[in-house]
Amino acid sequence: MKFFIDTANLEEIKEAQALGILDGVTTNPSLMAKEGIKGKKNIYRHYQAICAIVDDNVSAEVIATDYAGMIKEGTELAALDSKIVVKVPLIEDGIKAIKYFSEKGIRTNATLVFSAGQALLAAKAGATYVSPFVGRLDDISEDGMALIEQIITIFDNYGFATEVLAASIRHTMHIIECAEMGADVATCPLKAIKGLLNHPLTDIGLAKFLSDYRKSQE
Repeated sequence: MKFFIDTANLEEIKEAQALGILDGVTTNPSLMAKEGIKGKKNIYRHYQAICAIVDDNVSAEVIATDYAGMIKEGTELAALDSKIVVKVPLIEDGIKAIKYFSEKGIRTNATLVFSAGQALLAAKAGATYVSPFVGRLDDISEDGMALIEQIITIFDNYGFATEVLAASIRHTMHIIECAEMGADVATCPLKAIKGLLNHPLTDIGLAKFLSDYRKSQE
């Protein structure tokens, strides 16, 4: 399973990259705003700064919601760096844009996916990734992980090349459940990724080993 970090914070991206397990980055307008990145030129420069840190797979989201606007903006984003994946909202014009980008060899990430039907349309249009939002479904008392499983089953049935990118990951168990189901990618906050390191028996065992070592040196 690929690990993406869901942030626009350069220090967090550098920290995740230093772990040696990072495969990409996902961003959105909210994450850019959180970092105080304003204006088209500054946003584009920030994407380039992210691309300079990671090896590949930097999802950059279009702001336009109409077909012509998405094509113009997505083409500009893709031209920034070969690592860019154009992130397109799962709406009618978004499906049309995904089809266009697919035919042009531009990678895409269909975002704001909340149903298997939406994911199926994105795959038919040639999306590189589909991003079902697990946590947001959980927030409204729906089963986000069940959607991941359903999409994987459908894609396996028909041999779609589109990868399932589990998004809106809230905690480490979401990551483990995605891995068990066979999700291709999980995009997570740094805290959730680092949470996979934690186990009390590891801490207790290490403390015991170090204590015994110190005693052996006395």
